[in-house]
Amino acid sequence: MRRDMVNRERLFLSILFFIIFPVFIIAQSNFQQAEEYYNQGNFIKAQPIFEEYLKLHPNHLKTREYLGDIAGFSKEWDIALSYYKDLVADDESNANYHFKYGGALGMKAMTVSRLRAVTYISEIKHHLERAIELNRQHIEAHWALIEFYLQLPVFLGGSEKKAIAYANELQTISKVDSYLAMGHIAEFYKKIEIAEFNYKKAIEEGGSPHTYEKLINLYEKNDQPQKAIETALISSRKHNINHLNYRIGEISAKYNLEFQIGIASLSKFLANHSIKDDISKKWAYHRLAQIYKNLGEKEIALTWINKALLVRVDFKEALKEKLLILAL
Repeated sequence: MRRDMVNRERLFLSILFFIIFPVFIIAQSNFQQAEEYYNQGNFIKAQPIFEEYLKLHPNHLKTREYLGDIAGFSKEWDIALSYYKDLVADDESNANYHFKYGGALGMKAMTVSRLRAVTYISEIKHHLERAIELNRQHIEAHWALIEFYLQLPVFLGGSEKKAIAYANELQTISKVDSYLAMGHIAEFYKKIEIAEFNYKKAIEEGGSPHTYEKLINLYEKNDQPQKAIETALISSRKHNINHLNYRIGEISAKYNLEFQIGIASLSKFLANHSIKDDISKKWAYHRLAQIYKNLGEKEIALTWINKALLVRVDFKEALKEKLLILAL
């Protein structure tokens, strides 16, 4: 009889295994699929799968973090905060959870009245500082605190000195980030020459497309389009990025300079355009129309602006440009 009981228990466990194990495998497979969607930036498909997985595994930290991140990308700050707050409570020693919670609090503060935003300040500061206490190498938390002290009014604790201190701390972690941060701070306070010096140092240190873009933007914002286009050309020779072809053409069109370079760059942008490009072809057509308008080539300009309007008939900028071309 005892042997029969043992056999029945084994049989029960075997049946239970064959019922539960496939469910576990399916759940894991679904989680991996959701991660793939997430990494592709396809949050619409990822979110419901993560939500279903969380119902089966309510304490799964990574799923809750993913859902918080998705809410943040959608600027649903209250939802993001609910996930991040619980994560901090469950694992107080996790620097990234503190960083994300503090960052989401900062973004939430920007959506409310100034009076109410003041109530967020101490908590934002606490969580961002805690992230650095837990992980001195946390680059994003340093950047967040730099921005925090730049955006905060002086009478509430805003401080150029403190922002610079955190930028200096980055020297031992990432020299490129330190130079970019120092340039950003200088640009914020309209110290253009200091900003230029630091962005150039960032280019020397790292030379990524982002470092060049910061210098290009600085020149463009401060009425130095020739320097902007020259810097963009240098970057385009080093980096095979189609976006740079558009940027060169855009600067040429907006500031009425280097026409042939602008036309060649926009033509290259259109020839190499793919779904990976975050700029629609309509903008390249629009910029080509601007360049030909600047050259006084009315018919060619009209051809390009009409191509832009074929892509989108209510393209406001193109409609305004067409009126200017017709007035030639």
